[in-house]
Amino acid sequence: MPATSLESPLSVRFVSAWNSQSLARRFMLAGSLVSLFAMVVVGVFVTNLIEDAVTRNSAATTALYVDSVVAPLLPDMQTTQVLDDAVARALDETLGQGALGARLMSFRLWRGDGTILYSNDKEMVGKRFAVSPNLKLAFSGSMVAKFNRLDDSQDTKERASGKPLLEIYNPVLQPWSGKVVAVAEFYEVAEGFQRSLQEARIRSWVVVATFTLVFFLILSAIVFRGSRTIESQRSALKQRIGELSALLEQNEALRSHVQRASQRATATNESYLRRLGADLHDGPAQLIAYAALRIDSDVLVNPKTSAKLRRAELSSIKSSLDDAMAEIRSICSGLVLPQIEAASLTEILDRVVRAHQQRTGTCVSLSNLKQPPSLTPSGKICVYRFVQEALNNAFRHGGGLGQEVKAIADDRYVAIEVSDKGDGFDPDELRPSSLGLAGLRERIESLGGAFEIRTSCHGTTVRMSLGASEMEKA
Repeated sequence: MPATSLESPLSVRFVSAWNSQSLARRFMLAGSLVSLFAMVVVGVFVTNLIEDAVTRNSAATTALYVDSVVAPLLPDMQTTQVLDDAVARALDETLGQGALGARLMSFRLWRGDGTILYSNDKEMVGKRFAVSPNLKLAFSGSMVAKFNRLDDSQDTKERASGKPLLEIYNPVLQPWSGKVVAVAEFYEVAEGFQRSLQEARIRSWVVVATFTLVFFLILSAIVFRGSRTIESQRSALKQRIGELSALLEQNEALRSHVQRASQRATATNESYLRRLGADLHDGPAQLIAYAALRIDSDVLVNPKTSAKLRRAELSSIKSSLDDAMAEIRSICSGLVLPQIEAASLTEILDRVVRAHQQRTGTCVSLSNLKQPPSLTPSGKICVYRFVQEALNNAFRHGGGLGQEVKAIADDRYVAIEVSDKGDGFDPDELRPSSLGLAGLRERIESLGGAFEIRTSCHGTTVRMSLGASEMEKA
């Protein structure tokens, strides 16, 4: 079934799985493979070097020994093409007994054209073979040594023996000229050499493996430490990014909130101004207009009017002006605050509660603070207006029953609660033209505070709270 386009290729899945691993784990996987490969390469290289060096040293020792024993028996090989029987018998006796006979399994004396001049295997004497690379190298003056690599055509007997053999090609030099006149090929039984070589191989592999392991462990420790540092920094960075993202979201929400509060405050202020204009127009303006009309009345203008009527008219005009002034003062008293910039929260609550009690003749229970926090001027005005409006609503809608003001504060916020025990109301039934609660909410929220109303048939509680930003530092 052909693969669909939704299936990820194997390489893509492998890369994804690889990238999902930690830095330390990726190093362990890749580093172990690279270290293993490097160990095998270095181990093989070093082992081969050691094997070649050991083989050459052992072969050189044996060749020197054999040459010292055999060379005196050989005639002038530059002029002699065939060994006579006396030389052959001397070689037989020397190679067939004593320590040399025990060490050598085979011995051949080669001529430059590939002819065997002498061999302890008499069937090989006189035979001619193709000159092998090893034999050619020996005739060039170099000693050649091989261990257990019996690949020449004349090595049939040696291969069949099954013994570990050290094959040596040693050039025979003419004493006075140093010219290679023959090559002695001999096979040494190398059981001890094989054990020594095996031990050398094992030691070399142990050394290479130990060095590779120590090197890998040191690098692993460094990488693991770096990986932990990176992971901790990455976690801290992610946490920091998360905190910054949360702060950005909060800032955006606060910005939107403040923007909406500002828009609502603008609309509320416009409503206040319209209501203030209506109050001035319907109250003082009408009374002043009435007084102005009466000043131009016939009673005052006509000189025939009696003094009594004139005094009565003037008295009426003065009464209208007095009423207009009283209404203007009443309107202004709600707009102008007492001097509260230098007052504490406790003093502000005392003032607004006392003023309400004097104005309404009702009783208000006040739970004030012994050590009130210091507020900003805007926070003080907000608290004053909140308590003033909340008590007015409690008097107007709750009949002034059970009026109570409570202040709560700690290091993080200050809260004011105004409650009564009236019949309560339904907040959803408030008219849009009702500016009191809406104005309070906008004023408080514009300072970053919170506004809450809880109402039932057992009474109403209005609560405001301001955060630490509106608390002045001492």
